[in-house]
Amino acid sequence: MDVNEVLLPGVGLRYEFTTQAGDRIGVVARRTGEFEVVGYGGDDPDAGRPLFRLNEDEAEALAQVFGAPRIAERFADLTRELPGLSSAPVRVTPASPYAGSPLGHTRVRTRTGASIVAIVRGPDVIASPGPGEVLRAADVLIVVGTSEGIDGAKRIIRG
Repeated sequence: MDVNEVLLPGVGLRYEFTTQAGDRIGVVARRTGEFEVVGYGGDDPDAGRPLFRLNEDEAEALAQVFGAPRIAERFADLTRELPGLSSAPVRVTPASPYAGSPLGHTRVRTRTGASIVAIVRGPDVIASPGPGEVLRAADVLIVVGTSEGIDGAKRIIRG
């Protein structure tokens, strides 16, 4: 089966495929870490209708049901922005000890070697945030580093 990947500037990536029954399905992987599953009618191949939305944890659970190890590896390969580095979104939850605190208080780079290169706040992106940028619950931090560094950043932000 062919899966087409489409870059959606400012949104994320859309993966599309046609089922054996002829139905066209799309999955929009948003920069925020959320996913939307869309279906397409026969009249307009570009007009998708949302079927359902999933947060990062729900998408991961569904992927596990469908056999995620292969999919997760492929997604990780696609998110590599530079050779030897990976990137991952990390959500700031209301329970995070850093919600309401400046980014610099996390000391993520010092503690893990990973860097927070952007903050996605709703539809806005704060590129290269400074240490004084106050983190808010629901912010999505874009972390770049080794897999160990990214895991460490997740632990720090999640508490």
